[in-house]
Amino acid sequence: MFKNHPKGLLAASLANMGERFGFYTMMAILSLFIMTKFGLDETKTGIIYSIFYASIYLLALVGGLLADKTRNYKGVILTGLLLMTLGYVIIAIPTPTPVPEGQFGLLLAFTCLGLLVIALGNGLFKGNLQALVGQMYDDPKYSKMRDSGFQLFYMFINVGAIFAPFLAVGVRNWWVENNGFLYNADLPALAHQQLGNSITAEGTARLQSLASEVGYTGTDLTAFANEYLNVFTTGFHYAFAVAIFAMLLSLVIYLFNKNRFPDPAGKKGVAAGGAAVEEMDIKEVKQRLYALFAVFAVVIFFWFSFHQNGLTLTYFAKDYTDLSQIKVNLGFATLQGAEIFQSINPFFVVFLTPIIVAFFGWLRAKGKEPSTPRKIAIGMGIAALAYAVMALGSMGLPLKAEVDAMGGLPDAARVTPWLLIGTYFILTVAELFISPLGISFVSKVAPPKYQGIMQGAWLGATAAGNSLLFIGAIFYTSFSMTATWMVFVVACFISMFTMLAMVKWLDRVAK
Repeated sequence: MFKNHPKGLLAASLANMGERFGFYTMMAILSLFIMTKFGLDETKTGIIYSIFYASIYLLALVGGLLADKTRNYKGVILTGLLLMTLGYVIIAIPTPTPVPEGQFGLLLAFTCLGLLVIALGNGLFKGNLQALVGQMYDDPKYSKMRDSGFQLFYMFINVGAIFAPFLAVGVRNWWVENNGFLYNADLPALAHQQLGNSITAEGTARLQSLASEVGYTGTDLTAFANEYLNVFTTGFHYAFAVAIFAMLLSLVIYLFNKNRFPDPAGKKGVAAGGAAVEEMDIKEVKQRLYALFAVFAVVIFFWFSFHQNGLTLTYFAKDYTDLSQIKVNLGFATLQGAEIFQSINPFFVVFLTPIIVAFFGWLRAKGKEPSTPRKIAIGMGIAALAYAVMALGSMGLPLKAEVDAMGGLPDAARVTPWLLIGTYFILTVAELFISPLGISFVSKVAPPKYQGIMQGAWLGATAAGNSLLFIGAIFYTSFSMTATWMVFVVACFISMFTMLAMVKWLDRVAK
């Protein structure tokens, strides 16, 4: 698989795999943790989630600028790994739930501090490791394998992401079961309604029924709500601790293989291996930067749509999907929950990457391989198809406000999990046409002295898209499910047609 690729690619992929395992352990449960811990609704949770997800990628600009200025990519990457580990330690510390009234602001700020430290560490790490991988392919011996190299690198990111949601959910559910209860996705919201005196008569009846089903033998629903929320969120905290061990593994891999990576550090104007950095004509530098910023602007709409997988698609799994059809007994815990859908996308990435790499290789051998910008445009059209499937599959479902008033939909009224699984399959194909190839395009087109900051700018475009994620949460709680998904269909089509209009110009710049 790694034949004809630089030796450092596997080491970089493994280091990234460990870090991504920790990251996706957290992201699989983050939005539901915030709702359960602090009793926030989908819109307010979506705002916090959007700000955090945007800051992860926005701070990559800081990391790229720092690495380009110092030429110490390896040192900046190491600092990022250490900061992320510290951030996971902060959010893994169990704190009281339900949150005492006088401590609400303090504990929310403490959680946000942990997320900020993680975001800063990620900003120092992610873009600069991508820049190092790109520098491996600046050698003419490997240049023609750049796209496939980044696709393999991207595949290893998702190997860790496959198992992370399962472990996060498994640890949380183990703690719930170890304390005499069973998992139920509807109970945290009902418990908060009970404690906030906002529960309806229908909701009270459902809370009483579910409390009995999960193992509560008493009759005091307020006491049950307090106890269940405390156990449930403590399980979340312990799940976050899994990310700490993943980060330590990534640190070991990175330090052990550090010398295999390119070393641009040294005198200004000196590249990896001691070769002089090419000084480009200022006109060519400007053309390259214009092309890159045009692509960055377009992909904002894609990321706004794609990263709904951690927000509105997770809400949909919790509120509208029949989770009783997905239940696995691990021995130490029952694996069930909306979060496990987060493992489907990375599974498909790992499964489909070799197929798509082989497909593009076959087209390359025939001289018919599309250019990287054209591949990206095709991927955006495929993403639109994924949300069209969701829109069709959601027709006839009640509004979110109606679901809340009922205390949750009965299983018989929910949709099959195959709707989400099919959607994730199509979204993954789209992702493989866009994300790894976008990184490859940036590494090829970016002027040598701006490699770090341009990788950071690619992630900055992702940040801009992520900052809009909360809009999906607003639509989710205010409009029909079909109307909600159609918003993302439109966003993806805007990206596709804009990209197609620029393809010829981008191809000329890339050559």
